[in-house]
Amino acid sequence: QVQLVESGGGLVQAGGSHRLSCAASGNIFSINTMGWYRQAPGKQRELVATMTSSGSTNYADSVKGRFTISRDNAKNTVYLQMNSLKPEDTAVYYCAFRPDWGPLLKSIDYWGQGTQVTVSS
Repeated sequence: QVQLVESGGGLVQAGGSHRLSCAASGNIFSINTMGWYRQAPGKQRELVATMTSSGSTNYADSVKGRFTISRDNAKNTVYLQMNSLKPEDTAVYYCAFRPDWGPLLKSIDYWGQGTQVTVSS
């Protein structure tokens, strides 16, 4: 009942910057966590950054200081600003959404289709 559409993937030069966007639509629960995960070839999908609707953030150590996650709650949209990109950042980036219903209800995770980010060097 929640659809996520990522945009902004592409080819970026090492050291450059890039921005991803993800818009959620459908039956949106206003208290939620949105974020970004990525999967590089041959590797497990890993957390990049998340942000709750109240503003709490969490970053992977590998991107701290370089990436910034932000949200526009009115638009149900999450962004990932990527600076100082490295070739190791090359991956398929997935947007994720989890309504925070509390402990009494099972959690449901929604995923976008993924968007390819390639960092050249």
